[in-house]
Amino acid sequence: VQLQASGGGLVQAGGSLRVSCAASGRTFSTYGMGWFRQAPGKEREFVAAISWSGLSTYDTDSVKGRFTISRDNAKNTVYLQMNDLKPEDTAVYYCAAEAGGRATPNLYEYEFWGQGTLVTVSS
Repeated sequence: VQLQASGGGLVQAGGSLRVSCAASGRTFSTYGMGWFRQAPGKEREFVAAISWSGLSTYDTDSVKGRFTISRDNAKNTVYLQMNDLKPEDTAVYYCAAEAGGRATPNLYEYEFWGQGTLVTVSS
């Protein structure tokens, strides 16, 4: 599966942004999907994940209550709605696909990665 992330940009602290990840291929609905981010000089970290059905989601503590992951299998797209953004959310955001269909925070379990989209939050 090929992944294309989009929707990044510059936003002020407290603002909102939605990033999207469009997938090619007919098997998108069987994949677990995840969002990760990487800030300059830091390692890539888990943000949120969603199971193939959308019934199971998992997000990291730092974004709980602010970010929401969702998916539309009819459109082969996964979304990350980001509210109340903070400067520390500034990073390149990557989407990834996991063939087991699970919502997992382990980046090593993801076989396919998109190219990333930059989110910059100004203070």
